[in-house]
Amino acid sequence: MNEPLVIITIEALITVLVVLNAFAFATLWERKLLGRFQARYGPNRAGPVGYMQPLADLLKLVFKEDFVPEGANRVLFQIAPLISVITAVTAIAMIPFGDPIHVDGYTIQLVGANVSVGLLVLFALSGLATYALILGGWASGNKYSLLGAARSAAQLVSYEVAMGLSVVGVLMISRSMSLVDIVHGQESSTWYILLQPVGFIVFLVAAVAETNRPPFDLPEAESELVAGYHTEYAGMKFAMFQMGEYVSMMVISALGATLFLGGYLGPWLPGFVWLVIKIVVLLFLFIWMRATLPRLRYDQLMRFGWKLLLPIATANLVITAIVVAVFFQT
Repeated sequence: MNEPLVIITIEALITVLVVLNAFAFATLWERKLLGRFQARYGPNRAGPVGYMQPLADLLKLVFKEDFVPEGANRVLFQIAPLISVITAVTAIAMIPFGDPIHVDGYTIQLVGANVSVGLLVLFALSGLATYALILGGWASGNKYSLLGAARSAAQLVSYEVAMGLSVVGVLMISRSMSLVDIVHGQESSTWYILLQPVGFIVFLVAAVAETNRPPFDLPEAESELVAGYHTEYAGMKFAMFQMGEYVSMMVISALGATLFLGGYLGPWLPGFVWLVIKIVVLLFLFIWMRATLPRLRYDQLMRFGWKLLLPIATANLVITAIVVAVFFQT
């Protein structure tokens, strides 16, 4: 039977609440891990062991002055942070968290939207998220924000091409664009990271660039751009941009785990627990790279994307196509 409206509503509310809490504590865990990496303490004053720090940050942002700069486009200035959050949270609906469960005669799908082109929808939402950064920088009426937005557009478009090519090998092997089917394909064979190691590495590097994380955080290079595209934002609007970035990290980690690491597959524990574990491992890599690698220059970033990452992704695609045509034909 189809899920009734009340169950769909409950699922949506639970998803939003989980995402909000995950975002809050992801910022805390990142600060604590960075402290350990850099031989110092992270947040440890607000609440037991510092675990009330997210609440303290929220209260600080709520009571900060919320203003619109003179000369800004007021409508787009207000809309840009909302686009960032909405696209990121909506993308979670494409990720399968487990096999369907049966409750009181109803079959509940542990995926928000099991569509046959789920991967394509997810990439489309990722493309829409780019508009949030561009609109935020342009609508601010600040030349530094506009420069950060221009950098964002160039960087995201450049690395989105390599990311798209890196996952085509998985699509060839699984013969489906449904993320649920891709997980089931790994259940009947092996995790696709073993069949597509180069694709996974390219995906991981491109994912760091797509989420504007160090060493690819040129759109927010504080030493050059003040704060990049969100220079003029404060209070909850600034928090929404931060939330969009962290939720995008979680989504892209969930996508990487789904495509290459078997998704929710694993022994003994429930499926969603395995998926969360894999997401946490990939998020740890994001934080580890931030603590370890220096920021690239902009010319290095663009050269790396177009002259190294893209040719590698293309070569991996061609080799995969040949192997699939020769050995996987039925």
